[in-house]
Amino acid sequence: MRYVLAGASGFLGTALRARLADAGHEVVRLVRRPAAAASESTWDPYAGEVDADLVAGADVVVNLAGVSLVRWPWTESYRRQILESRIWTTDTLATSIAGAATPPVYVVASAVARYGVDRGDELLTEDSSDGTGFLTDVVRAWEGAADPARETRARVCHLRSGVVIDRSGSALRLMRPPFSLGLGSRIGSGAQYFPIISLDDWVRATLFVAESDVSGAFNLVGPEPPTNAEFTQALAGALHRPAFLRAPAVVLRTVFGDVSGELLGSRRVLPKRLADAGFEFDHRDVDAIVAAGLHR
Repeated sequence: MRYVLAGASGFLGTALRARLADAGHEVVRLVRRPAAAASESTWDPYAGEVDADLVAGADVVVNLAGVSLVRWPWTESYRRQILESRIWTTDTLATSIAGAATPPVYVVASAVARYGVDRGDELLTEDSSDGTGFLTDVVRAWEGAADPARETRARVCHLRSGVVIDRSGSALRLMRPPFSLGLGSRIGSGAQYFPIISLDDWVRATLFVAESDVSGAFNLVGPEPPTNAEFTQALAGALHRPAFLRAPAVVLRTVFGDVSGELLGSRRVLPKRLADAGFEFDHRDVDAIVAAGLHR
């Protein structure tokens, strides 16, 4: 199959591209600079420019583009970048797909932030209502930017990802050093749910929705969501270190401002639509996900 991939140089894009190559698929990367190889194509999403023939000739178009969320503070200008980097890339590709005689499948990154900052113990599936908050608004607009493709009856899949746990990813890279020193700590009460997934299962799930006859939103999270306290103990245990500390909520609010809600909030998200479609996880619980992330 021919895949066209935006965001191919990022953490997730790099892993997906490697898996596609191993499986014998053709992958063309969309790049913002002049293309340097036949496997690259230059595009400018902010100007709405992409090779329409390339898109029309693809079997699957995957968009993982967007500026990183792991940066503080979220100034007003950076908030605009968070939103616009996702909207423009998604819309440019959706519009091109809509113009194809035979539209390719469109797989678009998304996030569990669609469900809001804090939903407590509520079980959240793809059918759950939207929450509130800045990232919720971003995700709603992000998914809506794929409408041009959806309206031409292209098959569109949204990957509502939780935190992907792998040593090559920013989340575990930030957490591992203090945990390795025995300074790992639960956040706030630790009772908040923390939706996570292994990188291997994330890649497998992405290929599963791309190559199955499914569409709509899919929660890419493990089937047994841990609390923050459970994750803290699992990571500390895997590193053979204690984890007795706690990062008080008041300190986090002082340091991170309104971004602290992303750390203190609870999202008990389940991958219902993946399970209903027959996807099987290799790493189901927090211990398996952490082990896979550290030792892959």
